[in-house]
Order: sequence, then C-alpha cells, then structure tokens
Amino acid sequence: MAKTTPPPVDHPGTFIAEELEARNWAQADLAYILGIDVSQLNRLIKGTNDVTPDSAVALGEAFDMSPEFFMNLQKIYDLQKARKADPGVRTRASWLSAFPVREMIKRGWIEDAEPGLLDLQMLRFFEKNSVSDIPFVSDAPLLPHAAKKTAYDKTTPIQYTWLHRVRKIAEGASAPPYSEKMLRDSLDTIRAHMLDKDDLHRIPSILLKCGVRLVLVEALPGSKIDGVCVWIDRQPVIGMTLRLDRYDNFCFVIRHEIEHVLRQDGLEETFSPIDEFSADFEGSDGLPECEVKANQAAADFCVPSQLLESFIVRKSPFISERDVLNFSARVEINPAIVVGQIQNKTKKYGWLRKYQTSSKDHLLDWQFKDGWGHFAPTNL
Repeated sequence: MAKTTPPPVDHPGTFIAEELEARNWAQADLAYILGIDVSQLNRLIKGTNDVTPDSAVALGEAFDMSPEFFMNLQKIYDLQKARKADPGVRTRASWLSAFPVREMIKRGWIEDAEPGLLDLQMLRFFEKNSVSDIPFVSDAPLLPHAAKKTAYDKTTPIQYTWLHRVRKIAEGASAPPYSEKMLRDSLDTIRAHMLDKDDLHRIPSILLKCGVRLVLVEALPGSKIDGVCVWIDRQPVIGMTLRLDRYDNFCFVIRHEIEHVLRQDGLEETFSPIDEFSADFEGSDGLPECEVKANQAAADFCVPSQLLESFIVRKSPFISERDVLNFSARVEINPAIVVGQIQNKTKKYGWLRKYQTSSKDHLLDWQFKDGWGHFAPTNL
C-alpha cells in the first residue's frame, strides 16, 4: 500500500499567534504572563526560536493546556523539517532483516554498493528475477514444488544464503557426467583414504571423477551447517563447512552426503535437508527417513556397527587406548574415527579427546573452496 503524504505542519508559533487572537491578547500581554521579554516571545511566534520543555510548561500554564501539546507540535514540526532519509536505509534494512548482508560484503560475495545495485546483486546472488520470488523477504515458499516440506521447515535465512554460495561456486566448476556406478565402486577407495590423514585430500578428486563436485564454504556465523547435497541440472554437489573441524566428523559427514547423492535425496527440490551434526552423529529422533538412512550408512561405513557394538560390549567399561589402536587396525580405519564412534555410543565425549584432531589442514588445498581467507571468484 502506498504511503500517504501528511499535510504540512506550521511552527508552534503559528498556534500561539492564533490563540492570542482568539483571546484578544497582545504579545505584550502574553510576555507579561510568561515573565519574558516581548522580543523573546516574538522570536518564538515567528518560528525563529523553538518550543523548549521549559517554555512548553509555561505556555501550558498560560493557556490552561498540557505542556505535552506544545512539545508535540514542536516534535511534529521538527520531523517534517528533518532531512529526508537516505533512500538506501529502507533497502539495506529490508535485506539485513533476513540475510547476513554485512558478512556477505565482508566475504566478497556481493559489493558494498548503492541501494539500486544492492537489490540487483541480491537478486543475482539468489538467482531470482524479483524480490517477491525470494523467501524470507517475501511470501515466496522455500520449496514451491517440494512434495514433503517438513524436512526443510528448519532451514534458516543464513543457511539459505550459505547454500546459494555453494551453488554459485559449483556452477563454475566443471565435472564429468554423474555416474552412480562409479560412485558406488569408489566407496572402498574413499574409505581407504580415511585411514591416513595425509590421504584425505585425495577424496575430493575421487568424487569429481564420479561427477560429484565437492564445494567447501566456511560456515556463516550462526548458520549451524555441516553439509548438504545440492542438485544443479540434476548433477550432484556436496557442500561442506568443516564447522566442527574434527577428523571423525568430516568422514561421517562426507559419507552421509554421499548417501544422499546415491539415494537422490532432494533431487526434485534441488537440495536435500541441510545437515547439522553435534557429537551425537547417529541421533535420529524426529528426523525424516532420508536422514535416518544417511546416518546409518555413514556410521556403518566408518565403523561396521556390529563389530563396533561387539567391541564395546567386550571391552567396557574400561576401553584402553591400546584396545582402540588394535581395533582400528583390524577394521582398517583411522583411530580418530573409532574414538568418535565410541564417544557417540557411550556418550563419553571427553574420552581420548586428543584424537579429535583437525581435518581442515588436509582439505583446504581443494580448488573449490570459499572462506578461511580465500575468496572463490564467481560470475556474479
């Protein structure tokens, strides 16, 4: 609805002059009543001087009116005279109310531009033709064609922003056609590269050969994202943040997202539900079926569940570091992954904490990344 322009408001001095006329008072009469000089009153009536709290109280007494009346007259007049607001204020406020605009500018995703260009940049960033098509700043649904929306209800504007950055980078990354068979056949090789931290950097290239682009985008503050499976022209993309920066977390999350790819989760919606993991990787309460299945596949991939449960039963309640190293060698996986799975099963998250080592240093050489001091150029 268009805003109506309020009628012009005169200075309070105009009202004072009209009140004098109605009461048949001269300026000298009111000056006498107020105990001020006539010239001082004359400047107030002409609008040279403004009503102050003190003069509002005195005028109220003189005219038997509330002092607030005179202060409100002055306030309305001052607001009318005030300089018109920068047109960019409303534009910036409307975007910032939903999206992390300042962080987007800081990371180079958009430029700090004048309002018209800000609108244009945000439209291009979200790949929309109109602001009315962008959720969170309009009534546009997040997923207009999704058959099941419950798995996406908790998606936040910050997560939506991060997701589009993943898409932008992936769109500029070339990849061969996706092959489900190649991806399934590569699972053993991917797991073998999880044995040694120095081999982690080989996993993105293996995925790329299968037609799966891995994009690493540093998490936005407050986003609580670990990974997502995105589909661009029916080609899969895995986006990850390395947010928790734990070796076992990376291995679990990457396999979780691979399962989404293999199951084609989110293909019709363009992305699967955005994944956020805590130390409890396998928690499934209230999760949609696709998430439960992806969790199960990731857990079994990292450490076969039957073998892990048998090991815990035999060795509990005192599982030594040597026990872990021997078991890790037997199942051919890095001890950090075994420790992470046992922590999850036993809920003892401080146990053998020294194995919760970083994965980031072994992955940030990957070409499709954004953040951590690196900016990925796109066609925005």
